[in-house]
Amino acid sequence: MMVMQPVLETYTREGFDLWPVAEREPYGFLTLDGTLGAAEIGTAVMRIADCNDIDPEEDGRPPRPADPRGSLLHGLLTMDPLYAPGGLRITDTATGTSLVPGCCQGMDDRRDWWNVVDGSGRAGFGHDPSPWAERRGDAVRLTVDAERDDSPVIELPVTELRHLLTRAERDLNDFLALAAAWAARHLPDHAAPVTAALGRALDCGTARSA
Repeated sequence: MMVMQPVLETYTREGFDLWPVAEREPYGFLTLDGTLGAAEIGTAVMRIADCNDIDPEEDGRPPRPADPRGSLLHGLLTMDPLYAPGGLRITDTATGTSLVPGCCQGMDDRRDWWNVVDGSGRAGFGHDPSPWAERRGDAVRLTVDAERDDSPVIELPVTELRHLLTRAERDLNDFLALAAAWAARHLPDHAAPVTAALGRALDCGTARSA
């Protein structure tokens, strides 16, 4: 069985106390779907906000607020475009083989998977590792790390990959619905703009149908 999940690259931020977060392994992946608890959602929001926590320069953005919570959220609420590290993880549960996003991949880069299905038929997804996908007729061959001669591979039909991609988009939108409810409880003064910013960072709302 093949399982595809949208995942956010996360880490543990010591001493974070602006809202509840879950303990995470350094540089692990958090699956984004409709099953997350409040602390896991808080971790995802913290990570995305932190990735966009860039001081305003001569770019027309307003000054950073003085309060800690407003300060952390400032980049998320004023930057364009926004960045969320991660992408799509696909696992062959029969063998335990997983292909994960490489370094420097953002959630918006997952759109390259559709290029494998309907476009040029190939795409890479970062480095260290260097995952690679290539269409071969009616099948797709996924190489976990193209820099290794002995890299594990996963093969699946194009039709199955198309359905997996559509399901992953639903998972992301389910997560965003949870995040909206979470923001209303934990960030009531910023709930609507935070939810909108998360949607932009995750590139939600443009899912394709199978």
